[in-house]
Amino acid sequence: MENYEILIIAPRTEVINKKTYQYFFPISIGYIIAALKKAGHSVDCLNLNHLDGSANDLIKKWLDRKRYDFVGIGNNVLGYEITKKIIQTAREHPSNPKVILGGTIITSEPFLIFNELHPDFGVIDEGEGTVVELLKCLKKNKPLKEVKGLMYWKEGKAVFNGKRAPLDIDSISFPDLDALGFDEYLDNSLPNYSYIHSVFDNPRFYYIVGSRSCPYQCTFCWHYEKKYRQRSVDNIMKELEERVRKYRINRIYILDECFSVEKKRLIEFCKKISMLRKELPWELKWIGSLRVNDIDSDILKMLKESGCDIISYGLESYSSIVLKSMKKMITPEQIDRAIKEAFKNKMAIQGNFIFGDIAETKETANETLKYWKENCDAQPYLAFIMPFPNSEMYQSCLRRGIIKDKLEFIKNLKGEFAINMTEKMNNKEFNQLKKDIERALAKYRKIVKPLYLKKINGKRYELKAECPYCKQEIEYRNFVIENKFYYILYVMCKNCGKKFHIGGSLMVLFHRNYDKLKKFKDMKEAIQNYVGKITQ
Repeated sequence: MENYEILIIAPRTEVINKKTYQYFFPISIGYIIAALKKAGHSVDCLNLNHLDGSANDLIKKWLDRKRYDFVGIGNNVLGYEITKKIIQTAREHPSNPKVILGGTIITSEPFLIFNELHPDFGVIDEGEGTVVELLKCLKKNKPLKEVKGLMYWKEGKAVFNGKRAPLDIDSISFPDLDALGFDEYLDNSLPNYSYIHSVFDNPRFYYIVGSRSCPYQCTFCWHYEKKYRQRSVDNIMKELEERVRKYRINRIYILDECFSVEKKRLIEFCKKISMLRKELPWELKWIGSLRVNDIDSDILKMLKESGCDIISYGLESYSSIVLKSMKKMITPEQIDRAIKEAFKNKMAIQGNFIFGDIAETKETANETLKYWKENCDAQPYLAFIMPFPNSEMYQSCLRRGIIKDKLEFIKNLKGEFAINMTEKMNNKEFNQLKKDIERALAKYRKIVKPLYLKKINGKRYELKAECPYCKQEIEYRNFVIENKFYYILYVMCKNCGKKFHIGGSLMVLFHRNYDKLKKFKDMKEAIQNYVGKITQ
């Protein structure tokens, strides 16, 4: 019996018409492709990020050249607009493929999104087992009611069969990345993309998932499946040993939210990744996410020796009141120790202090901001809490009428987000906090001019800059610069690990005169508002 022809579409992270390689590679889609191929289905993949042209035109061309039984789409909660566009295009095509939608965009609000975007099938939470079982039932004309984790239509109404049992994640096939154009992605990766990339002239990242869900339940975060599961270190290393060599990887990014939950497991991983590094003829570094309460000097020393040069911390706030409200289960003292230990070990810090928790006040916000200014060398970023759909924070906003329409909220959810969700700050105080954070970021983040800037070929340059923290002169290569007077690069010092910016002369001038420019901008907006009121 023949199996199905399936087209998997990897959406763009932005609604643009130009190809880009500056995006987070969709590992979750790779897992689905691997599961479908293992089940014997014929799978093609259209990665919209790697092609010029509108999503509509590209999808139509793919559907014109071959008849597909199914079109599969997966996306996150920030991707409503492009997901809707993809589904509409597939539905309008004369070949009439069935549409399967998965990812957090539907898992977080299943009935709302299923009814609004109207795919034929919805895959809730982990999709590897659900999608294979769905196709098997359809092929054999069996009823769908036994397929857990599935949404479908019955007599015009959306039906959900209930949660699927959590998968044994050691048994899952490694993600199929070739179908998504992983080699093309790696070959076009630039040190420009972020400070994480800047350490290598030709960065080649491999993203790996070592666990699913989370053992903690912070109020601003949400996990559909509450059971936390870890892959064995042997299973993780089997994937890395194969993929690092195959793709010539020089940086591993471990996507686990809490890679340090079990100290014994962390030690085992460090030993085995160190062995892999010794076998390679090129440099290999890695990034891991650790909780600040799991950190001590011995742990960080071990991490550094095993090639970990960047630590991702869940910092969130320096106020004990806010940390308790967030259910972070950490203390300011642990945050302070973790940051100082990272600095001592010359490791970069990836993390945020996020403002706007329900319990946030002027005093708690100033407590965090003061600590950041005096102790952090502008290394963690400053941002505002985003109430991800179905998180505790999101539910609180619904109860209090801050979010009035779920669908409109999800439609307009973007990367930069700041609305007043606090109980004790009025809008005037909250808006002032936004200005204070903007000014702090502008004032405390370091930007330097290069000591020299030399063209290699075309728009590619090599440069040298003095780190504003350790004062070492650091060389960087292969950066693409469009205008050598007006550019900004976000880099990591290869000596001390701290992040800073390198900018063209005009960028440095703007940075040094930020306060004056900001006052002018504020004055201009005030005049425009005043004129608008008079006009009304």
